[in-house]
Amino acid sequence: MTLTARQEEIKARFIEVRGTWSPSWESVLRLDAEFLLAYLDFSAVPWRQNHLTPQVKELIYIAVDANATHMYLPGVRQHVRAALDAGVPPAQIMEVLELCATLGIHAMNIGVPVLVQVLQDKGLRTGPAPLTERQEQIKADFTDNRGYWNPFWDDILELDPELFAAYTEFSSVPWRSGSLEPKVKELVYIAFDTAATHLYTLGLKAHIENALGYGATPEEILEVMEIASVLGIHAVTAAAPILDEVVDEVRTSQRGGGTGR
Repeated sequence: MTLTARQEEIKARFIEVRGTWSPSWESVLRLDAEFLLAYLDFSAVPWRQNHLTPQVKELIYIAVDANATHMYLPGVRQHVRAALDAGVPPAQIMEVLELCATLGIHAMNIGVPVLVQVLQDKGLRTGPAPLTERQEQIKADFTDNRGYWNPFWDDILELDPELFAAYTEFSSVPWRSGSLEPKVKELVYIAFDTAATHLYTLGLKAHIENALGYGATPEEILEVMEIASVLGIHAVTAAAPILDEVVDEVRTSQRGGGTGR
């Protein structure tokens, strides 16, 4: 379908501001060009303020799209390509994916305190037990590798030290061998913890504190949140092409004399 002059104008504006385009935007453009323009203004805020570099912004988009609670693969593809075009090495993109892979531990961060509370309520637990030498070593290893300790790890370390030891090794890989600066790693954690598909406030607070400790500014952290705040557009970019396709099918059926059902 040929685009109108207004649609062509909005598409050109989108590419100028965001530096990228994908097939999913084409359907949105045809179905409601003015909505796409409004989204462009919304999503362009971090690109106008530019507290983060374009490379880091693309890594944050990848973190929002690639984590387990969202997994919006068209966005992953789009922003991986944009990151490579911006000069980000593939190894750094892989590093972001490895950081995102830690999200699953939040089952323990949320679940273990609930277990502890139930055990206490039923009189099956009176308080934390002293750490063993093995547990103290695991705690030291985590702190050395990850650069921090937070009390929300305490119960997991006490009740399931072998799981926590394995998680320490797993989560430390990008911290030992990666090339992203620690501040950027913490911004990646902030991105998926603050996203609407996860909203893990315990981790969000911890990683904001860590990011500030590594030199991040409030403006940089806000810019990460701004990028995460546009995640809802995927309701449109995922479904609009389907709407476009089905409308075409119905029209074709009607032209052919069918019922359209």
